[in-house]
Amino acid sequence: MSQYSAAFQCINPHCGAIYPLNRIIYNCEKCGSLLEVAHDLEPLKQLDAKAWMRLFENRYKSSQWPYGSGVWGKKEWILPGIDNANVVSLYEGGTNLFWAERFGKILGLDDLWIKLCGNTHSGSFKDLGMTVLVSQVKQMISEGAPIRAVACASTGDTSAALAVYCAAAGIQSVVLLPKDRISIAQLVQPIANGALVLSLDTDFDGCMQVVREIAEDETIYLANSMNSLRVEGQKTVGIEIVQQLEWEVPDVIIIPGGNLGNVSALGKGLLMMRELGLIHRLPRIVVAQAERANPLYRSYQKGFATFEPIQAGKTLASAIQIGNPVSVEKAIRILKQFDGIVEQASEEELSNAAALADKTGMFACPHTGVALAALIKLVDAGRIKKSERVVVISTAHGLKFIESKIRYHEERLGFPSAYANKPVELPPKVDAVREVVARALERQPSQNTAPGPFP
Repeated sequence: MSQYSAAFQCINPHCGAIYPLNRIIYNCEKCGSLLEVAHDLEPLKQLDAKAWMRLFENRYKSSQWPYGSGVWGKKEWILPGIDNANVVSLYEGGTNLFWAERFGKILGLDDLWIKLCGNTHSGSFKDLGMTVLVSQVKQMISEGAPIRAVACASTGDTSAALAVYCAAAGIQSVVLLPKDRISIAQLVQPIANGALVLSLDTDFDGCMQVVREIAEDETIYLANSMNSLRVEGQKTVGIEIVQQLEWEVPDVIIIPGGNLGNVSALGKGLLMMRELGLIHRLPRIVVAQAERANPLYRSYQKGFATFEPIQAGKTLASAIQIGNPVSVEKAIRILKQFDGIVEQASEEELSNAAALADKTGMFACPHTGVALAALIKLVDAGRIKKSERVVVISTAHGLKFIESKIRYHEERLGFPSAYANKPVELPPKVDAVREVVARALERQPSQNTAPGPFP
């Protein structure tokens, strides 16, 4: 039995009710608030900060099961009581922290980094949380829980992660998707991994309403981010960023925001690091929203005095096309603690930002485009200083969104594509090829300026 322990705790400071992690529960039974996983920190404090750093470094990407995972290498901080035999891991985490040298220099930043969370098994950061949730489900089933399936509403990435982890665990997954609102790549992932895929003629918020009702049946376990087990895995992204920066805290972290579970997770991991002495200051957190799905931005403009759900409009950043985010209360609480900023990006801004990033060596998803557009706007406004170390969290792999990239470069998105790069059709003649190549090289920009398209 581990000396470390954790439990569900109500986030309402006036309530604070406690529930065991093997309870099938999503909201506090006393006041109805969301829950979070709370750790008993006193035993964790018996190990000093340098000892935790050494332990995490020794495990990182090792072959020792399950500690080579970027999540389970920090097991004592995540789910300390779970049996290793019930851990369902695909060695998630450990993703590249990419030094975006060229993109940064275009903006005048010398210290810009992109955390490539899409370079993982199902192609998004959702793997970090799903390994924890599905592992806990497997543990609960081994203890006699009546769970027969795990279900989620999704805009694409959550369904992909749930399906692949359930497939690895031998547990049935059920995913509810908004019809015709996710990419083909995102749709095929749960289909391929054996999920029961239900395409509903509604948006994400409508799917969320349905899945919450069907999960009232205890045989169907809810996997959306209102289930705080997901947050426990996702909080490792902030911890891992600091670890990859040799235990130095960046000045600013920018993260796309939709349902906002990832925002609260990022803050939670960093607060735990500070509580246990691994860091002594906090970064500023910036949440980037699509202009067509921006309820948090609207609330921020009013100093978070009120929050009003909206009907989200269609956006290329489909995974954050959410008008009524479940985790808004947690996210606002984190932003207040981290001197937070919320910025928005139009469809043109996010598309051009992603395309410019691609021309400097990335392959950015539209949601990363939202974060990069927010970065550009905040640097231009002087709200992010050019001397600061900035990390942008890239939430998914660009290969999931090739349709939008094709439409961008074919200039079929309804606005100017500043960096469109169309193929040049030529006869199979050496002179014709030489002429076009020579003309393109004459127009080649300097290394630290925004590259333009070929002719």
